[in-house]
Amino acid sequence: MLARSDRYVVAVSATTRPRRAGEQEGREYYFLSDAEFQRRVDGGAFLEYVAYAGGRYGTLEAEVERLLATGKGVILELEVEGAFAVRRRRPDATLVFVCPPSFEDLERRLRARATDSAGEIEVRLAIAHEQLRERDQFDIVIINDDAERATRELEQRLDALLDADSVKGSE
Repeated sequence: MLARSDRYVVAVSATTRPRRAGEQEGREYYFLSDAEFQRRVDGGAFLEYVAYAGGRYGTLEAEVERLLATGKGVILELEVEGAFAVRRRRPDATLVFVCPPSFEDLERRLRARATDSAGEIEVRLAIAHEQLRERDQFDIVIINDDAERATRELEQRLDALLDADSVKGSE
């Protein structure tokens, strides 16, 4: 969707997890030490932050504000707890849940990408099982059964929201 439209931008999250091969600071994540992450938590710098699969992840409020000032739709890639934290701080946020067509498909995808150990995959699957139960709490649910179809649906639904916000803002 981002490759087809210049209407949206993804906010880069911060994390304490180790950098993977090929990842760059400020592109995939802002990689922070545990101490630096905690310093920013204590200073109120995060819009949301969570512990997930052995690391800490968070969205810096300054990053979101900087991107919102561009007039584009800002997309945050979050897990369920983080999304709910954003909703508490920003009730106007639209929560989108992207899910696999089945739990079995999710497991196959995680194993095929080969970026996590077997133990890490088991932890991720256990978390995903719990998170899938929360999808009805989201404003939009997209089933990622076909990447092209799911992308079109997401883009159409977000475009409608962005267009509606633009109309409200010009009144």
